[in-house]
Amino acid sequence: MLNNKFRKLIKKFLLKKNIISKFFLFIFKRNFAQSYFRDKNSMINSWAWGDNELSNFYYDLTEMNKEYLADLISLVTGKSTDEIYGYFSELLNDEELYNHLCKSLKNISEYGKEIKFAYGRRIGWYAFVRILKPKLVIETGVDHGVGACVLTSALLRNKQEGFKGSYLGTDNNINAGKLLKEPYSSIGEIIYGDSINSLMKIKDPIDIFINDSDHSSEYEFQEYLTIEERISPNSVILGDNSHVTSCLSKFSKRTNRNFLFFKEIPKNHWYPGGGIGISFKK
Repeated sequence: MLNNKFRKLIKKFLLKKNIISKFFLFIFKRNFAQSYFRDKNSMINSWAWGDNELSNFYYDLTEMNKEYLADLISLVTGKSTDEIYGYFSELLNDEELYNHLCKSLKNISEYGKEIKFAYGRRIGWYAFVRILKPKLVIETGVDHGVGACVLTSALLRNKQEGFKGSYLGTDNNINAGKLLKEPYSSIGEIIYGDSINSLMKIKDPIDIFINDSDHSSEYEFQEYLTIEERISPNSVILGDNSHVTSCLSKFSKRTNRNFLFFKEIPKNHWYPGGGIGISFKK
């Protein structure tokens, strides 16, 4: 009898000890996992209290991320990473463009006054335009026009080197593209209305196409189908929604093109980053 009571006490003790052990293990594991997000949580709090942008977040890329982006662009274009880094620096040191964007963004009513502007993955867009010297660049989905200004600034540099090119943006919002002013508007314009209807009217070959409009997978894929017969033989398609859908990958398989994806790693920002889907000739 006593022996059975003793056994029950031991079993109860071990069970309680096991529960306590599990509890402390839970605390340890949770704290360990949360340590990966502690900095992000701090950034979220700072952003939430700040007077800043509510969408289309602005941030720089980490140095390692820029290195990987340069490696990827080198693989696609065959150019050296030194040349690509030179184009990164060219954009990042363009004070005229930077000051234009910073000043203009702060004048947009829905944007806060504490915006810390940076280009993020757009440095990749810029490098592609500088390397490929396209005659026609099309971007669907312009919003305020930061990308439009980045792309046209690259085209203006190309023009100085004897390579003429133009930019065409499409957007169904008649207020889009407020930032596209002189000198950038001298080689760029925006067509307002449904992007697919606008693309159907394009007659000239498209050398660089950037999808950044309606982010539904159905609409994105329809844009690619619309330009299928309009892209030039050595064209490059950049998908700004490829971190969400596989549409550009599927389109690349359909048209026997290569596809690669670059994942952004923002520097000092809570946003996990988007990316660049890249479709190019085999």
